[in-house]
Amino acid sequence: MRLDSSQSTEGLVIILGALAALPLVVAHGKVTVVQGDAGGNGTAPGIIGGIVPSTGSNSKTEIDSTVFKKTDTATDGLGKTTGGGKNKAENLAATIVQSGAVLPQIGSEGGFIKGTFHIVTTDGAGPINAIIDTNATGAFSMGVQATIVTAIPENKGNIKPGGLIPRALMVFGLQKRAANINLDFPFQINVPSNTSCTGTVAGQQGVCFMKIAKANKAGPFGDVIAFQMAGEATTGNMTVAPCMAGRSTAKSFRA
Repeated sequence: MRLDSSQSTEGLVIILGALAALPLVVAHGKVTVVQGDAGGNGTAPGIIGGIVPSTGSNSKTEIDSTVFKKTDTATDGLGKTTGGGKNKAENLAATIVQSGAVLPQIGSEGGFIKGTFHIVTTDGAGPINAIIDTNATGAFSMGVQATIVTAIPENKGNIKPGGLIPRALMVFGLQKRAANINLDFPFQINVPSNTSCTGTVAGQQGVCFMKIAKANKAGPFGDVIAFQMAGEATTGNMTVAPCMAGRSTAKSFRA
């Protein structure tokens, strides 16, 4: 039986509509490494290092990029990755194995986190937001806003050396995947003065979580990293001493 043109068009609309309704759980950027102004190193739960290819399909290049449920950064949860599933607080133990025994250490007055944001595709640029959970439970809805000092270059979330590449829109709301870009950019986030970290995670005491995320509807994506306040933190039985690294100032407010 042959379908007339109206039936064919109706069938195409139904098929494309069903495809558009499918959840697109993808993430186009990730936090690969962080340091504190007073020492220490870290990375985000879910990051699995250099074995992830830099170009290719989402299923290959974005397996360790974290995706969050909502675009609002001040919402609870640690997100999930396609390669490892739901991020959990206890995953911090694995990140310590990757990046060293001492978590990023933050000075109590005007300290900061600096790090590298890896952009996977051309629509994976900033702007980013950051919020701190001082109890290290993932309760970012009760968190303290941090200040972005060094931002990731972008134009409406898109980036390309020398200019902007807008995403190509297909009919019925479907989108063509952005091109691989595979670039690293530095960022700095000021931690509010007098922040006190009270979490205990994976044998570490005095831990805060910081959610660094971009409010992108294709994700939203980013990462959660852990840090401690220098002079207050303990790693097992070892007290971490502060150092006098460069400092900057920031004001705090409740999200």
